[in-house]
Amino acid sequence: MKAMGQRTWTKGEPLALIELEDPTPRAGEVRVRVRAIGVNPVDWKMREGGPLRLALRLVGPPLPFIPGVDFAGVVDAIGAQVTEVKVGDRVVGGTNFARGQRGSYADTVVVRPDQICKLPDAVPFDVAGALPVVGVTAWMSLVEIGHLSDGAKEGAAAQALLLLGASGGVGHVAVQIAKLRGARVVGVCSSKNADAVRAFGADVVLDYGAGDPLVAAREHGPFQVVVDCVGGYKGSACRALLGPGGRHVMIAGDKPGAMAQVLIAPIRSKSVLGRATTERLSHLVDAIAQGKLRVQIVERFPLAEVEKAHAQSKTGRMTGKMVLLV
Repeated sequence: MKAMGQRTWTKGEPLALIELEDPTPRAGEVRVRVRAIGVNPVDWKMREGGPLRLALRLVGPPLPFIPGVDFAGVVDAIGAQVTEVKVGDRVVGGTNFARGQRGSYADTVVVRPDQICKLPDAVPFDVAGALPVVGVTAWMSLVEIGHLSDGAKEGAAAQALLLLGASGGVGHVAVQIAKLRGARVVGVCSSKNADAVRAFGADVVLDYGAGDPLVAAREHGPFQVVVDCVGGYKGSACRALLGPGGRHVMIAGDKPGAMAQVLIAPIRSKSVLGRATTERLSHLVDAIAQGKLRVQIVERFPLAEVEKAHAQSKTGRMTGKMVLLV
């Protein structure tokens, strides 16, 4: 197998082509030939130190380090006791270093069946490859943690969502999921991205360059969920906008002070990083296949040009997702 990775734990070491023996799936494992890989901030953050890098070194696989979580491709081998998928199935999923798995910046990954979801022919590999981290993070934030009810059902009351960073990877998917559930969505972004956020379905768009968006959001609350995809907003100010039972969710949970926020009583703040599971992915894949959800792909790169993609991701000015093609 071929991958882009680092041979040492040296901070800042460029990603380089690494060739390894093709892994053989063990019992309960699936091998996937990768076609497309989504780029996420967590990929380059794991290269730069901090809690994510430390966790990787403590419980992750041995060197060489191969980054990446998102992938889409075709199953080409299965281990014993695997019945959920078969060779030839198109799938989408996410790797998990806590299970000793290498990352997805490669032409081959080995994962467990509960980390993947079958992919209909109607969903292209590049779209699917961009989905797992942002889609699952949005789903967990709104549904599992935020308890955003399905207001689209007859008789259900609509709830409100405040989304800080509504034009980014997680943000633009979260807007759409919330609208599918019948919620009122107030999105915060720059003025240049306002039209795009409205096109994704936001009812109100606030420009963070025109003043404190948390102050401007007061007239549109209270909110069932306040999701901070940026990490630069005070937790206390976000929690002040919540209604009874509301939750404040932080996507950029590695920011300084994030851990302290989740310990403040009453516990209304939560830090989250999406973990791909079959059940979570199936909701999202079905919505894409039905044309009810889309992932905005802003650029596609060959896998060998991953450093260009990381440099662009670090600017924090992405409107959607970048994808690596294998």
